[in-house]
Amino acid sequence: MCWREEERDDKLTKIPVTPATGGFASSTDPETWGSLEAALEYTETEHADGVGFVFTDNDPIVGVDLDDCRDPETGDVDDDAQDIIARLDSYTEVSPSGTGYHVLIKGDLPDGRNRRGSVELYDTARFFTVTGDHVGRTPTRVARRQDALDAIHREYVQNIERDTTPESRQRGDADGQSATNDADDVDLEDEELLEKARNASNGEKFERLWNGNMGGYDSQSEADMALCCLLAFWTGGDRTQMDQLFRQSGLHREKWDEVHYADGSTYGEKTVERAIANTSEFYDPDTGDDTEDRDTTSAESSVDTRDNSERSRAYLTEKNRLLSERVDELEATLEQKVERIDTLEAEVERLTDELAARDREPKQPQDEQAVTANESEDESATRSVWGRLFGGSSE
Repeated sequence: MCWREEERDDKLTKIPVTPATGGFASSTDPETWGSLEAALEYTETEHADGVGFVFTDNDPIVGVDLDDCRDPETGDVDDDAQDIIARLDSYTEVSPSGTGYHVLIKGDLPDGRNRRGSVELYDTARFFTVTGDHVGRTPTRVARRQDALDAIHREYVQNIERDTTPESRQRGDADGQSATNDADDVDLEDEELLEKARNASNGEKFERLWNGNMGGYDSQSEADMALCCLLAFWTGGDRTQMDQLFRQSGLHREKWDEVHYADGSTYGEKTVERAIANTSEFYDPDTGDDTEDRDTTSAESSVDTRDNSERSRAYLTEKNRLLSERVDELEATLEQKVERIDTLEAEVERLTDELAARDREPKQPQDEQAVTANESEDESATRSVWGRLFGGSSE
């Protein structure tokens, strides 16, 4: 379909438009859609500003919308957007405003909420504005990226764990103690902790990352996160110790202390925060098990609940997830209705303008109409006479 930008309630809104006809379009009504060729042709007129692609249940396309993450003047991009674009590694383009990106991939959108903050994911009953302003160094094709989509959804959109963690545990208590995410105090000295991490079942992986080896990761940001997840496990989620240890690793760089987020957080602070939020199991010194046969990457692991406290927490988390899904459904329904109202208002305005234009057309006086009608009758009679005289010819 096409779209045109109009002002609604002092806000610019993209109104979906049916190619060729100019009538309002709906992301749920195929009768209002057209071909790419028709849409492109209609954008050459003054009635449309661009083209939009409609996601349906019949196609494998998922759209990732990243808003307010790009400076249109300098082209600078925030770290979250860079991370998402790099990991999805599929066709990416700049949005019409120039302040965001659209990434198109093939896959199945995971269950749960579909948006959080400036990240939105869509796979049906929605249209995406399409600019063709391709981002260099990203693929020119729409690639299948199911694993990356699952990870992005879990870390940036769903991530109930981070939402339900009390603020005191997210940022430390009033005395400045580090958060521990309900894990027992590990209280290991740095050297003892590093020795245990190296001797664990995934010690080889830890050693590679600790030495700065990024093999197997698409970017250093992913390697940073992987090492921090391991450190979160071994430190019991102690932010201070995680930061101190990371600074000793081969992955440490100047970027660690650079402010990259609107809330004033540095890249390192946010990486540590996310690693803790994505870690669901921590080292328990009371078990006496130093070999660690379990997978301590945590971000991909799942743990059986072991006591009433854990079961209660799991229940509340699931309840929160269901409520979040319901809120998303209601928001999506409301958004569709608002979109429908906008398009109907646009159509009413168009029809009103047409009627007004017709009313302004000059009308022929009644006397002239009568004369014209009489002249037409005379001409018709003359042609009839000539026809009878010359065998049907009126010439």
